[in-house]
Amino acid sequence: MAIGRPRAFDMDQALDRALDVFWRKGYEGATLCDLTSAMGINPPSLYAAFGNKEGLFRKALDRYGEIRTAYWAKALEAPTARSVAEALLRGTAKFLTDPCHPKGCLAVQGALACGADADCIRQELETRRAGSLARIRDRLRRAKKDGDLPADADPAALARYLATVIEGMAVQAAGGASRKDLERVAETALRAFPD
Repeated sequence: MAIGRPRAFDMDQALDRALDVFWRKGYEGATLCDLTSAMGINPPSLYAAFGNKEGLFRKALDRYGEIRTAYWAKALEAPTARSVAEALLRGTAKFLTDPCHPKGCLAVQGALACGADADCIRQELETRRAGSLARIRDRLRRAKKDGDLPADADPAALARYLATVIEGMAVQAAGGASRKDLERVAETALRAFPD
């Protein structure tokens, strides 16, 4: 049985670099040359490790979810529905404008910039955003069951409202909105959220 050569690069570091390229250029805008150059590897190494560009993008999305949006898990554990909403909105404002990474949200920008040739990527991003929406909805359903939301509150509609504001904040951040701008959006959105 033949044994392949061990990888000569750090997978996490390579994924972080690929993530940065995809975040800045989008799936379709990121060329194989852009990716391999940023990752410090050659195309055969990319194919051996990730299968293809689509496989690399999916792994980069996984990495994005693990590292970049960890604040979501903490926000969803907040003790009240209102504190969940506040933690999500304020965490989003901070995350989207963090100078350590590109502005905006990879999942939102990526879906907006996908053409017909990358329909599978657009669908993947939609599926992941739907999963995030479901996590908010489930947490708000629990809050209603616990009596933390008014009896007439609609957890699904409130979750959609929060997701819409969060995605809008992502578009605004990509367009240059500051953290202060997004904090004001969060404050305004919280005024409409039930106590």
